[in-house]
Amino acid sequence: MSDVDDSKKDRPQTPMTQSQAQSSPVETEAAKKAAPAGAGLLAKYQRGAAAFDEFLADEARPRAHYAKLLGTLEEFTALELRRRRETCERLVHEQGITYHVYSDPRGVERPWQLDPVPLVIAPDEWHALEAGLIQRATLLNKILADCYGAQELIRSRWLSPALVFAQPDFLRPLHGVPVPNDRFLHFYAADLSRSPDGRWWVVSDRTQIPTGAGYALANRLVTSRILPEAFRDNHVHRLAGFFRDAQGALAQLSPRQADKARVVMLTPGPHNETYFEQAYLARYLGYTLVEGQDLTVRDNHVFLKTLSGLERVDVILRRVDDDFCDPLELRNDSILGVPGLVEVVRAGNVVMANALGTGLVQSPAFMSFLPGLCKHILGEKLKLPSVATWWCGQRAAREYVVEHLDKLVIKPAFRSHLRVPDPEKPLSEAGRAALKRHIEFDPDLFVAQERVALSTAPVWDKDGLVARPVSLRVFLVATEQGYRVMPGGLTRVSPDTGGKFISMQGGGSSKDTWLISETPVEELSLLHAPGSGVELRRTGNNLPSRLADNFFWLGRYSERADATARLLRSALLRFNPERAGGGQPLVAPLLETLEKQGQLPGISKKPELRQNAEAFEAELLAAIFDSARAGSLRNTADQLQRLAMLVRDRTSNDMWHVLSQLNDRLGTPASSPVVLAGEAATVLNETLLGLAAFHGLARENMTRAQAWRFLDMGLRIERAVYLCTLLDATLRSPDAENPSVLEAVLEVVDSSITFRSRYTLLPSVPAVFDLVLLDDKNPRSVLFQIKQLVKHFEKLPKERSDASGAGKVTLLNCLLRLERADARELAGPAARWAGSDLAGTIRETLQALPQLSDAIAASYFAHSAISRTGRGSEE
Repeated sequence: MSDVDDSKKDRPQTPMTQSQAQSSPVETEAAKKAAPAGAGLLAKYQRGAAAFDEFLADEARPRAHYAKLLGTLEEFTALELRRRRETCERLVHEQGITYHVYSDPRGVERPWQLDPVPLVIAPDEWHALEAGLIQRATLLNKILADCYGAQELIRSRWLSPALVFAQPDFLRPLHGVPVPNDRFLHFYAADLSRSPDGRWWVVSDRTQIPTGAGYALANRLVTSRILPEAFRDNHVHRLAGFFRDAQGALAQLSPRQADKARVVMLTPGPHNETYFEQAYLARYLGYTLVEGQDLTVRDNHVFLKTLSGLERVDVILRRVDDDFCDPLELRNDSILGVPGLVEVVRAGNVVMANALGTGLVQSPAFMSFLPGLCKHILGEKLKLPSVATWWCGQRAAREYVVEHLDKLVIKPAFRSHLRVPDPEKPLSEAGRAALKRHIEFDPDLFVAQERVALSTAPVWDKDGLVARPVSLRVFLVATEQGYRVMPGGLTRVSPDTGGKFISMQGGGSSKDTWLISETPVEELSLLHAPGSGVELRRTGNNLPSRLADNFFWLGRYSERADATARLLRSALLRFNPERAGGGQPLVAPLLETLEKQGQLPGISKKPELRQNAEAFEAELLAAIFDSARAGSLRNTADQLQRLAMLVRDRTSNDMWHVLSQLNDRLGTPASSPVVLAGEAATVLNETLLGLAAFHGLARENMTRAQAWRFLDMGLRIERAVYLCTLLDATLRSPDAENPSVLEAVLEVVDSSITFRSRYTLLPSVPAVFDLVLLDDKNPRSVLFQIKQLVKHFEKLPKERSDASGAGKVTLLNCLLRLERADARELAGPAARWAGSDLAGTIRETLQALPQLSDAIAASYFAHSAISRTGRGSEE
């Protein structure tokens, strides 16, 4: 968070451009749309009097490095500018770029806020920034090495003992634990701002988990697509080289050979505010995204739980706070970490990036010591200054802070629950006295900083550019040659013109950062260069057990949503609101299936619904749109969205977009006071089209590897369950011989056309049951699902060597029963159907399918044996 001075001074108006001066005072609406945007592009742009403006120089003229970008924007019509802004928002939505604002009801689905106008930085000032950042990262790394090593800086009084030992971020179990090449800080980020005179300074250091690099990459991919002309003309430096260096640096950290290194990214989970970034980077860099439960410690090594067993992990790129990483030695209430991880680090068998304990120097209190430490450790003057900082643990600093409380921002010196005054509100006399007493009683806990007037930059606002406060986060990675700076960064934008602070949780937005060049730049890629030895692979890394579990249930919930939509659509189409009962005898098997599946709980025990058409219709609509009802279609769609979030690093943007649209469709009618049955039927049709798109993407776009296999297994089990439930209910129905009932069954299982192509007569029970239960050529039949499951089991790693597994035995028994069944026995009197062998086969299959699901979970979703195949294979 950054604080700025809320200046109330008058601000100079931007002079009219030549095009403004020549414009006619009266224009038609059509002429306005066709006119160049430059006519009004800067009309609302007002630079602040007390802050540096990135765009306009003192004489209110655009700075030279913004000239090409401004020239491109001025060539666009107002309509074109609006279209590109809408395209930016659409791309963010389609690519699923999200940021979890905890106070936002949209939760993890809240779209990332991106302004399409980039922050442009001139090459000459970037070189000075780069040198200062590299020096600062080097200095902080050496401070960490001393604090967790010899502690000479404390003994020689360059650092106060209270600054280190009083910090909760100083992890005592890690003291004396060596790290490769004394490199604690593998990744580093700094939040930068400008002083009013244009000099850059560091507002905060990010040393524990420097987040934002993934969002910077996502911003670049979107902005370069909506402003390709300006991107080419400005010769913007690419970001891929930074991530390529990050890949190489992490591989070199491995205790084993770099080409055999297994790197994983440790995430707190999908509810973390930056989960999108974690999944995005894991996919971009080719790493497995894992949670603490995916890892385990055996024999002083860290292993990943996969379908083939346990596989060794060499490097962990963490996005979990260091004290949460090990509940045994660090924080015993943590459920995010890996028990025993610190002991493995101590043994040197796994490397953490960043090293555990690096949050120590993230404390703002260190900033006041950095100038002296830089001279002492590096023998150099600090090139990139920090915002003026006073740690109250020093007497002189404390006296100054107490005397100037109204002019400074008071912050906790260490990570704690310490309550400090809101910097946006003036201190009352009582508040000032209480704060003064607290500082004097426990001075080590407080730090004060100068109020920062953030610089302003152009932001697109409806029909023109406006000035908004910005802050730049820049990222560094440690390589064998030293620290490398990303040629760009994440620019954060304040939502307010006054610019009191910048916080993404507080409604801030972002923009791309362009480092421009006068000459063409090298087009880098993470792909291997031609001629460099590449090991060809037909499979990727073995699938972690948790992801296999998630894909399995993604398949089950997608089919559950499909079955629910089909059942509810058929029930609604046959519902007659004009008479009591609504034609319920014709849909009784559908209603019983919906009851057993959980969409219409207890409907058979509510006879009043059968006599009240309005209440019955309301019950059906609730089964579609009520998100609070467990089993409703909306609730199932929410579960699908949640599972899709958990596998984001393994699925395409198209698949995510399809499921997001599905959720949007079901959410729209719920906001309307009254939903008509006809409207609900339309929503169900659109939902089925969306699910068909999802299943088509899964079938046509996913490689036939473990992720697809478990997704399809989940789908097959769920389809077989609902088919058996429907057929069982139909067979026991008094109206089972009614052709209208059988037509409803054929409609639900999407087999009406197939039936008509084979039979010219009205539907009969034997013919319908043969098609839906026993026809192995019908992809909607029960037998087809079982045979597909048998094929999948033959490809699973454990089933090849274990022919007596519980899952395989259960599956083969189901197959044997169905292959022996004969639908012709239903040609007899209906009174005998319930006790027929076919009815018994349906019920036994229905009982066996949950057992099969449990057997799969027991065999593949939890492991303790170490894999003998090393990396394993996906087949």
